[in-house]
Amino acid sequence: MLSNSKLGFGLMRLPKDELGNINLIEVQRMVDSFMENGFNYFDTAFAYAGSEAAIRETLVKKYSRDSFTLADKLPAWKLKETKDVEKIFNESLNLCGVEYFDFYLLHSIEKSHYPTYEKYHCFDFIKKMKEQGKIKYIGFSFHDDAEFLDKVLTEHPEMDFVQLQLNYLDWENGVIQSRKNYEVARKHNKPIVVMEPIKGGTLAHFQPEIEKIYKDYDPNHSVASWALRYIASLEGVMTILSGMSNIEQMNDNLDTIKNLKKVNNEELKLIKQVSDLVLSSPTIPCTKCRYCTPGCPMNIQIPDLFTAYNSAKMYGENRRYNTYYKDHSTGDFQPAKSCIECGQCESVCPQHLEIISLLKEVSSVFDK
Repeated sequence: MLSNSKLGFGLMRLPKDELGNINLIEVQRMVDSFMENGFNYFDTAFAYAGSEAAIRETLVKKYSRDSFTLADKLPAWKLKETKDVEKIFNESLNLCGVEYFDFYLLHSIEKSHYPTYEKYHCFDFIKKMKEQGKIKYIGFSFHDDAEFLDKVLTEHPEMDFVQLQLNYLDWENGVIQSRKNYEVARKHNKPIVVMEPIKGGTLAHFQPEIEKIYKDYDPNHSVASWALRYIASLEGVMTILSGMSNIEQMNDNLDTIKNLKKVNNEELKLIKQVSDLVLSSPTIPCTKCRYCTPGCPMNIQIPDLFTAYNSAKMYGENRRYNTYYKDHSTGDFQPAKSCIECGQCESVCPQHLEIISLLKEVSSVFDK
């Protein structure tokens, strides 16, 4: 394996302060705890606003460069001409305060982004940076179907690893295709970095009657730990990224991976039972990646409105969800009914959600 850190610190969902800025004090606590517990894989991206600078301040300036591994990503949707590729790469190096990346990825390869990466010779560029010692290992994160993944890996066998969305809820999902993509990566013998193992926190909390299935079997471990253990039990998984937003989530994940017990057959049956129950609930499978929000002309906080909707559907009506919706749809933000159906959000959604129609459904629940 290219990395010996089974758990990776995903920097997409860093804690924020009251003003919405990244809370560097809390991030420092989390980085220190992560390193002290023997884990050292950190995953950022040019598209994760503020995270590159945050990791420079909390990791790079404090720890020796050979004590940690850092992954970063090049976003297709930021490329307008060939020179942007090197410009963004160098900007990421500067923001992170490093001279090289251990892992560097083409961000979110899918059918709509692949032509851009080919047009601007991005595969050739990262190969060149690897030859120059500015990247140790090259790869890509992926959001598409298994047939297309097979095509990309066949055309680019030089890729050292691949990053996939794998979790038990999406294992047989016809759009995400976790199982099928996993099998393709294994066929090509590529080490796998896993993203969304807890599906943006979706697999950390369920309705009480669903959580009871896990708690009756093992009352001492969190619901989220089942999701991590499921992925950690798969062959070929190098590192599991978790977008931890506070020290409590980190401590729980650290405990799960440090004392890892692979899932047994009885536990697999329970996971299947939970999956079937959760999938029977009419919720929106949004992972809160927030790719949709920066370009929204109406400044609709789409993931937050989906969170309010899903909470109401999964946990029953509660005024807290209405308050949450109002907090994220007033002031500088707009409600779901303000959508002008421009489609910008759908063009960048890794989950391929039909956001326009989903916002109409959300509006029918909250915009009364």
